[in-house]
This record gives sequence, structure tokens and C-alpha cells, in this order.
Amino acid sequence: MSVDPSAVIVAVATAASALVQGADIPDQIKEQVTQAVESFQASAEASAATTDRQVADLVAGLPEPMRPAAEQAVADATSAAKDALMPHLPAEAAAVLEPPPAPVENPVQAVLEQVPAPAAPAGRPSVFGAPATGATGSGAWAPGPAWGGGAVTLPSIPAILPGTNLAPIGAIAVFAPWLRKAGQLCDGVGAPVLAALYSAENGFRYGPSAPVSPVGAKGPGQFMPGTWDAYGKDADGDGRADVLGIADPVMASGNLLCDNYRQIEQWKAQGVVRGDTLDLTLAAYNAGLGAVRRSGGMPSGSPDYENQTKPYVAKIRATEMVFARLLSPFFGLGLPGMTETGNRVVDLAFRYLGLPYVWGGGNVNGPSGGGFDCSGLTSYAVYAATGVRLPRTSQTQWRVGTEIPIQLARPGDLVFGNWQSDGPGHVGIYIGGGQMVHAPTFGDVVRVGAVFPGMKARRLL
Repeated sequence: MSVDPSAVIVAVATAASALVQGADIPDQIKEQVTQAVESFQASAEASAATTDRQVADLVAGLPEPMRPAAEQAVADATSAAKDALMPHLPAEAAAVLEPPPAPVENPVQAVLEQVPAPAAPAGRPSVFGAPATGATGSGAWAPGPAWGGGAVTLPSIPAILPGTNLAPIGAIAVFAPWLRKAGQLCDGVGAPVLAALYSAENGFRYGPSAPVSPVGAKGPGQFMPGTWDAYGKDADGDGRADVLGIADPVMASGNLLCDNYRQIEQWKAQGVVRGDTLDLTLAAYNAGLGAVRRSGGMPSGSPDYENQTKPYVAKIRATEMVFARLLSPFFGLGLPGMTETGNRVVDLAFRYLGLPYVWGGGNVNGPSGGGFDCSGLTSYAVYAATGVRLPRTSQTQWRVGTEIPIQLARPGDLVFGNWQSDGPGHVGIYIGGGQMVHAPTFGDVVRVGAVFPGMKARRLL
């Protein structure tokens, strides 16, 4: 099994980006690298299975003086991507990604070498191996008969984190430095919001082949010509303001969002608009600041507002926390409202993303029978983070701690739903942004998902 394609794509994008952004090299060389990256990303999206070959081709296509730096950067970035994933993977997957060290003369060879899958512990399937019968190409766990005789494939990030796919995971490495910089322009608009917005706008697609909207909006930030004229600046010092690039649109989006955020705060202070400032700021990015002012808050009434703007805002806010976690390996973002204990509870649950749902599975010691059920997952994560032993079922866990309004839930709190006569039939761990990590039901896996309607929250500590 070769190095995970997602990690390699992250590594290559990071390496090439580092060589281009802010580097003191001729414009002709920058353009050559940019074209190579665009070609690589296009082919990688078409077939992740050939990523190893694409990495070698990309490095070989760089100018000779840049190849050693690119080789080292690829190796370093791949290592960083692996390290970022390690805390959130089951033990078997971590063992595969952390093989015994060996001397390496060529850093790129470390990225491309084939790593044999280790033997699985008795009674447990190998994480990497031939997909079990009925497995799909999505990367979801697919146990063999009776969860003991077959092999399973490592779950991919798209299968367990909604609102993401392979291309954005790789693109985040390229966009991350500028998302961080733009996310520091004002207190109200952080890098995860910008990342979620760029995912919603154009899926992080940039360069000459980036899709143009039916009304003429261009680039990863989907700027209309008039707005780009006002906000488009040369952010990376290459001598031009490129709406199809990375640095210039991201910084333009950050400045536009911050200007709108401040204006909406003023209007709220004057009593002329009402609503959450960030929600209204995102609505203004989609529908225009005038639409917020005319509606006295969230744009409403027009079919476009109801069918486009409101769902647009909801999608960004729902995926904000997902992108916070995807970005955190690159620059250690904190998550709003998260305490050290809450962070620990969430991270422990994240280690088992993709593990199968097993009725009655799991306890304070970890998974059992090959997986978790909903209350088994919460029992394990809470105990491992705090030493507190919860009762075993969702109904009895509901009696522990203090109920709080769901609107005040913070990462690490428990959320309960599927109410029955004897109490809640389901429990998950809140991670923020209306999302939870939970073990849903038969045939599913531990995953991130939206909080159910009617759920209630409880704080244990």
C-alpha cells in the first residue's frame, strides 16, 4: 500500500505552494511551477490511484535548480500530513502510517515507496488490504463476514467529514497560508469561515480553468468584476491582481468580509438591522450588503434569497468547524468555545472516525466487537479524557450532569435525541457549528454529522 493519496496531494500542493508564494524567484519560474501544480491537481482529481506517478512527474518537471528543494518539501509536507492524521486514526491505521524508521537518501523516494500492510491483530481485520466483498470505492469501512474474516479499507476523510472531498483537502495546503493571513484581518471573520466560504463558492478551484458562474463571477472567491475592481489587490507581490489565483482573491475576500462585518455591527448598534453579525456578513457576500440593509437583517422575500442566500449561509456555518479541524494541522487553530477537556473528549472520539457501528460495542476501554454503538463511544471518550465513568446506555447517560440549552452547547458536551418513553435513544458528542461526532446506527460508521432536530444537550463537567 503506498502513502495515502490524500496525504500525498496535500504534500505536493504544500511543497509547490511554498516554492511559489513569497519566494524570491523570477516570474517565469513562478509561472512554470504554477502550471505544473494545476496540471498535477487536475490529473490527481481524475485518478487518485496514480498519485505516486504524478508526484514524480511533477518534481521531474520543475526547473533543475528547484528539484532538491521540491523533493525535501514534498517529504516534509507528507510527514506533516501523516502526523496531522495520526491522532485521529484507529491504532491499526496509525501503525501502517508509522512504519519503522529507515535511512533514506532521496526524500521523494520516501513518499513514493511501497509500504506493506502489517498483519492485523488476532480477531481484527487489517486496516489496509483488499476491500471486503461489497465494499465501495468511497473508502468507507467494509467488514468481512462476522467482522473477523475479511479485510477493510481505511475510511477516507470524505466518507466521514461532510462538506469535503479529495480536491479541497489537497487545496487546503495551498490556500492555508493565505487563509491564515486573511483570517487575522479582523476578529469577526476567522480562517475556518473563509475556508468554508471558498468550499461553498467554487470548491477551491483556481487558475485559468476555474469555472465561471452563469452571471460572470470568477475565481475561487467568485468575484463579480465591479467588486474585484474595488477589492482586488496584488497580495503576493507578483505584480498583478489575479482574480483566478490564490493569494489575491483570499485577501480580497478577507477585506470585503471584514468591511461588511464592521458595517453590519454599526447598523446593529443603530437598530436598523438585526441578527447574527457573521451570518449577515456571509449573506452580504452572496446577495450584497444592500440586501441586508433593505431587509433589516437576513435577506428574505425574494426567491433568490430564500433558495440561495439562506442555504448558502447555513452551509458555511455548518461546515466551519469541519474546516477548523482540517486547517488546524497547518497552523494550530483553536475552536470557539472549546475547553481543554472538551477538546480532549472530541479528539478521542475522532480517533475512531470510520469504525463500524456495533450494537452494544465499546466501553471505557475502547471499542469491542469491532466497533462502537452511540453510548459506547461517549463512554470511552469521556472516561479517557476525564476519568469519569458514564452509565452504559443513552437513557442512563441523560441523567448525568446538567441540561443546558442546545444553543449554548460547546465542544465536548453530550447531545441526546431520538426521544422515546424511557428517554433518549441516541447520544453524540457536540463539536460545534451544529455538528456532532457519533456512532449512528447499523450499517454505518463513527462519523461527523448534523445535530438532529429536537436534540437536547447536557454538560457533564
